[in-house]
Amino acid sequence: MNELYLIYKNMTRKPLRLFLTCFAIFIAFLIFGAVTSLKTALNSSVELSADNRLVVFNRINFTKSLPIAYYQKVAAVEGVKDVTHLNWFGGYYQEPTKQIVSMAVEPESYLRVYEEVVVPEDQKASWFNNRQGALVGEKLAQIYGWKVGDKIPLSSTIFTHKDGGYTWEFVVSGIFKGDTEQYDTRQMLFHYKYFMETQTFGGDWIGWMALTTNDSSLNEKVAKTIDDSFANSQNETDTSTEKAFNKAFIEQIGNIGLIIFSVVFTAFFTILIVVGNTMALAIRERTGEIAVLKTLGFSSPRIFRMVLSESMLIAFIGGISGLAAAWLLVEGIKTFLARFLPNLILDSNIALQALVFMLLLGIITGLLPAFNALRLNIVTAFNRQQ
Repeated sequence: MNELYLIYKNMTRKPLRLFLTCFAIFIAFLIFGAVTSLKTALNSSVELSADNRLVVFNRINFTKSLPIAYYQKVAAVEGVKDVTHLNWFGGYYQEPTKQIVSMAVEPESYLRVYEEVVVPEDQKASWFNNRQGALVGEKLAQIYGWKVGDKIPLSSTIFTHKDGGYTWEFVVSGIFKGDTEQYDTRQMLFHYKYFMETQTFGGDWIGWMALTTNDSSLNEKVAKTIDDSFANSQNETDTSTEKAFNKAFIEQIGNIGLIIFSVVFTAFFTILIVVGNTMALAIRERTGEIAVLKTLGFSSPRIFRMVLSESMLIAFIGGISGLAAAWLLVEGIKTFLARFLPNLILDSNIALQALVFMLLLGIITGLLPAFNALRLNIVTAFNRQQ
């Protein structure tokens, strides 16, 4: 008799119990897929950070500015390869709800420090030569239908234009991509000099600096040298790796890793108990049938394999359904969360992890019932039925 047919008949003999068991597993993997995708999206900025890139902020907090005179001093520090400076603009397009990540930068040094920003050479030259020009990320350009040569009005929630308004006009000089698909291109860059010439306050100040070192082994030494240089000044600095800064920033909203682990572990532990108990009960109900199968010549290893296969099949039916639902959920909400979580995606790595967990769930919950079936004595089994 075909083993798969026997497994199918055993699984479906009580449809309600099968449905509830699969539903419990479905919920577990729905949670796993959705929450792990969220965690991956939050950590993407950390993972994409260059190992030899440091950021220099005002020690008070990262919203306080630094004198632009610091720029040349930092550039002269031994071990610094390139340095650039950035100012947060607080921009929005047409209405305040359409916030855009926009920064005033020094173009040439910015592209040297952020090598992952990919710009066609002709567009790069156009941006360098046009003080009113702006570099727009590919995804941002797609959202608003911007093209090279378009004039864009961008307003600020922080700064005031010299003409008394809050809106600046830029010309799209180029559209950049990232060197990886995960790189967030929902941002806009424009000339620091144009920004300084047209704003009403701020003077010769910069928001923060980003720099690369000649080697990541020099990071600690360079960071200490920079901070020591400005110690006891009116604007002390705090220098750290970009990766550490991004991680600390994310942790301000809580220990994401601990939350994810707690949720997933609780869900899996609960499911493990439910499914394990269900499988043990199902096998116990079939004691007489297993004895008959052994009497008919079914070997103990064969019965062991059938019981374990049944457990794993239930785990994969519920698990894959839950993972598919998680994918649909993530695909459904990622457009709405794109501004805050541009890299929200249920990728192949998460799917692979889920498949491994399904396999483990099937093995763990089915191993004990399968082992009991393997050891079942025919005479003892028939005596239980009397």
